[in-house]
Amino acid sequence: MTHWIKDHPHTMRIDKVRVHQITLPFSGDFSHARRKASSAHNIIVEIIPDHEEIRGYGEGAPRIHVTGESQESAAESVKALVMSKEFPWDLESISEVWGFVERLSVGKEHHAALCSVELALLDALGRAESKPVIEYLPKDFITGKVYYGAAIPMASEERVTQVCGLIRSLGINKLRVKMGKDFEQNQRSMRIVRGYFGEESDLRVDVNGGWDEARAFEHLDLLLKHKVSIVEQPMMPGDSSTGRFAAELRAHGIALMADESACTLSEVEALAQQGWYSMTNIRLSKCGGFRNSLNILDFLRKNGLSFQIGCQLGESGVLSAAGRALCLINRDAAYYDGSYDKFLLGDNITVEDVTFGPGGEAGPLNGPGLGVEVDKEKVGYLSDPSKMTIIQRP
Repeated sequence: MTHWIKDHPHTMRIDKVRVHQITLPFSGDFSHARRKASSAHNIIVEIIPDHEEIRGYGEGAPRIHVTGESQESAAESVKALVMSKEFPWDLESISEVWGFVERLSVGKEHHAALCSVELALLDALGRAESKPVIEYLPKDFITGKVYYGAAIPMASEERVTQVCGLIRSLGINKLRVKMGKDFEQNQRSMRIVRGYFGEESDLRVDVNGGWDEARAFEHLDLLLKHKVSIVEQPMMPGDSSTGRFAAELRAHGIALMADESACTLSEVEALAQQGWYSMTNIRLSKCGGFRNSLNILDFLRKNGLSFQIGCQLGESGVLSAAGRALCLINRDAAYYDGSYDKFLLGDNITVEDVTFGPGGEAGPLNGPGLGVEVDKEKVGYLSDPSKMTIIQRP
C-alpha cells in the first residue's frame, strides 16, 4: 500500500462533505421485473478539502429491492458514516480509506451510502497523489481490456427490437435479457433476441426475483428452447423453492446466478453452503464499494465459484468509471456489465463519456482518481438543492 504521508509533508484536510440527491433521466424505457424505470435516483458524495482545488466524487445507487435503501435513507446514512469516529477527516494514505471501511459494522441497508463515501475518498486521494484508483487495487488478476455484454429491457416488441438492432450494430453477442412475470411477453422477447442474434450468442436471463416456483417451472421449456446458459435471481431472496428450480436447471446444464441474494460476504458464504447458486453478480453499490466487493471476490475464488462484475441500472459516469476499474482487475470474471452511459442516460454528470466501444471493448481511463471530471453545473441542475446535505468538519 502506498502511504502519501511518506511522499508528501502534508495531509489532506477534509473541510466538508456534500451529499447530492440526483435524478438521471433515461433515454428510453429500461424496466425490469422490480422496477418501471424512466430515471435513476442516485446519490453523489462530494469531498471538499480545505484548499478546495482537489475534490473527490463518489456515487451510490440506492435501490429498495436490492439493499432496502432509498435515495433519502442513503443520504442519511452518508451523514452517519461521515460523522462516525472512523471517518478520516485528515487523509494521509490509502490504508486509512480501507481502515475506515473495515472498522465499520454496517449492514447492506447502508451499502449504497458506503460505496459513495469510499469512492469519494479514493477519488480525492488519487487526485492528490496523481494516481488512478486502480493503483490502490490488487493486481493479481489485472488485464488491459475487457469486453462488456449488453442488457435487453423488459419492454414492448418495438423497444426490444430497437435495442437488439443497436446491440447488433455494436458487435456484442453476450446478452442479458430482462424477464418478468408475463410468460407471453418473455416468449416474445426471446424470439426477437434469437431472431436477431442467432444461435451463436451467449444468452443470460435476469429475473430480479420476479418469479415464484410455478412461474419458474412454466419458463423451463422456454429457457431450454433458446439455449439460455444462466438464469439470474429467478426468485426473491429466501424463497425456499429456489433449491428445487436450481436442481432442475443444473440437470439441464443451466447455471443459477445470485444477485439480490448476495449483497454481503456473510450472505455469499451462506449461499455457498446452500449450494444452489454457482455464480454471483458483484456490483459496487450493492456490495458497499471496492473493499467489500474484493473480500467477496476473494471468497468466491477460494471456493471455486464463478462471478460476473455487474452494475446498477442508471449509474452515472462516476460509478461507471469505478466499475471499469473493478472489471479491469478481474480478468477471470465470466461476464462484465456496465459502462452503458450514452446508451442509457439522457443526461450525465461527467465530462468524459465512459461508454464502451465497438464489440463492448473497454480499457483503463486516463487521469487520477476515478479518471473522470464531474461537471458541477450538471450536478446542480440534476439534483434538488433543497435536499442537499452539507456535513462540516467537526
